[in-house]
Amino acid sequence: MRKIVLISFFATLIFGCNSSQTVAQTKPLSDSEIKKNVDLLLSKMTLEEKIEEMTQDAPANDRLGIPFMKFGEGLHGLWYDGVTVYPQAIACGSTWDPELIKKMASQTALEARALNITHIYSPNLDVISGDPRYGRVEESYGEDPYLVSRMGVAFIQGMQGMGSERFDKNHVITTAKHFVGYPENRRGINGGFSDMSERRLREIYLPPFEAAVKEAQVACVMPGHQDYNGVPCHMNTWLLNDVLRGELGFDGFIVSDNNDVGRLQTMHYITETRAEAAILGLKAGVDMDLVLGKPLDLYTYHTTVLKDTLTKNPELVEFIDASTSRILTAKYKLGLFGSKLKEAKTDTIVSKKEHQEYAYEMAKKAIILLKNDNNVLPLDISKIKSLAVIGPNAHEEKPAKGTYSLLGGYSGLPPYYVSVLDGLKSKVGNKVKINYAQGCELMSDSKAGFPEAVAAAKNSDAVILVVGGSRRTGGEGVDRADIDLFGVQNELVEAIHKTGKPVIVVLINGRPLSINYIAENIPSVLETWYLGMRSGDAISDAIFGDVNPGGKLTVSFPRSANQIPVTYLERPDFIGSGKGAYKDADKSPLFPFGYGLSYTTFKYSDPKLANDAINPDGTTTVSVEVTNTGDKTGDEVVQMYVRDDFASVGRYLKMLKGFKRLTLKPGETKTVTFKLGFDELNILNQDMKKVVEPGTFTISVGTSSLDKDLKKTTLTVK
Repeated sequence: MRKIVLISFFATLIFGCNSSQTVAQTKPLSDSEIKKNVDLLLSKMTLEEKIEEMTQDAPANDRLGIPFMKFGEGLHGLWYDGVTVYPQAIACGSTWDPELIKKMASQTALEARALNITHIYSPNLDVISGDPRYGRVEESYGEDPYLVSRMGVAFIQGMQGMGSERFDKNHVITTAKHFVGYPENRRGINGGFSDMSERRLREIYLPPFEAAVKEAQVACVMPGHQDYNGVPCHMNTWLLNDVLRGELGFDGFIVSDNNDVGRLQTMHYITETRAEAAILGLKAGVDMDLVLGKPLDLYTYHTTVLKDTLTKNPELVEFIDASTSRILTAKYKLGLFGSKLKEAKTDTIVSKKEHQEYAYEMAKKAIILLKNDNNVLPLDISKIKSLAVIGPNAHEEKPAKGTYSLLGGYSGLPPYYVSVLDGLKSKVGNKVKINYAQGCELMSDSKAGFPEAVAAAKNSDAVILVVGGSRRTGGEGVDRADIDLFGVQNELVEAIHKTGKPVIVVLINGRPLSINYIAENIPSVLETWYLGMRSGDAISDAIFGDVNPGGKLTVSFPRSANQIPVTYLERPDFIGSGKGAYKDADKSPLFPFGYGLSYTTFKYSDPKLANDAINPDGTTTVSVEVTNTGDKTGDEVVQMYVRDDFASVGRYLKMLKGFKRLTLKPGETKTVTFKLGFDELNILNQDMKKVVEPGTFTISVGTSSLDKDLKKTTLTVK
């Protein structure tokens, strides 16, 4: 068999192929039909054609009828002009509603197909490790592996489709990234040095990818820039072959992160030549080389790089065949063969009114009420004659090029963007006078605008103060050593607070910030993250009570950078003995994971188990009644945490294993029930095997990860 393969290889290398093109794909093909077609194509391809097929922007092969597979980013809408921009991923996570994310992804897939895009580099399944210095916090759904898993599965199912709709003309391929443990770096820097145990890798970072592969059947995976256990991810055969393809059963294709096969030479200094880097990537199973901008010194999967090496080592061609086969299989599954694509113009508007309205609905559900002393919110429009709108993030004009900085990273340019100022003006009409003053610029130390802002506040009945960050202070490649408000924003907050007017702070940002002064002095605070193209409409609804904030934090807020990392995923320490605390500062987060207030109040009953004791392979349920005890309809996110009380290995104090968002009218009670079985109760034992060990388990149900917000019961496993 090897002899035949080599003869075929040298024949195509020397003579090429004059065979006819492939037959047009007129209907979905079975897996066996796809394999037959792929094998036939491989037998006809020259070496040059095989290698070219492995680049992310491989052009159509007219000789063989192989179509072009256009790629794009789609984290919260496409990274193109004329698209719908939805809330950024961190805001999506804050909805605690996977069905919302599934529908967003399905709408994004429709817009992608309208632009001939069929391969999306999303979702981001990185679990944030409690370090908001890292600029890409905003791209993640949060700090918990279970929550990220649920959101990631929903995204993939919505974008790829399910059942008979999978990869049809309304759906596209998704890419789960960055495999794996990408945010676990030691200095909060993108792609920085990481070092972790296999236990932490498996307990925290691997679960979202396992769910993406086993539940959602994700079709593509992207490794991270960094290394694991000293071996860069793009050459790590243990991670990509043994774990991803072997243990998890991934059968799709792997695309490199930008330039990362080449970086085995230029960043990690593993190899001396690009050809050596390319071979290491191929052997690890990296099928497609993503090189944006095509810098020749980093391009690895290229004939000029590989041809001599492959000629001298023909046994390596099997890796070329395997990678090319996986890419061709993806193109067949997408129905691209024989399709006639009408190229979209650069000014094409694919955003639909229906999608824009849905972005608005999502934005309203993502808003988090962090503080509301004396019920300053919601404002009563009938009792206010004037309203000051102040702050660098209160308004943004359409940029001359690029997109709005208050939409977050990987944002396209929407047909329009509603700022907080726009939204408030639309909301109040001529009923309330709006006094707007920027106060300061986001990235400036100038206080020249303070007097105007103070005057606007003094001349108004209340103040909406909009501060935070933007794409210029956060996002990919924008890591920070300090997580305080940028520039002179904190001084602006102090100046406005000293006017004595009721102040409402609206945070528009992509990472947790140390907002101690705001938390201590400002009565009402809304965390809105980046809410997408309808930001101002949703925020205005929350300010005036047309929306009751029901979002919850998915990342903990540190009190300062000195406290990092901060996450609810803590293991036992000396707390209680006097040793498990800082001597000069509070150890607890400023705002914890799962936290969020409401304009109404909720009461929880004691949780009840259907069975107090089960076998290790058994299942039961835990139920809790939740009652709206206030006078407004509101949403509550019920959270369930589990801890194995005594086990053969160390565990986290608690881990999220279930959640449910529900809407309750005043006086209404609903019962929420969670399953308890192997998935919720297992731990990794000393042999790194998932097991349920006999003993007692603390089951906690409540409104946040704080112990005081949880009610507990005990389950026994016999």
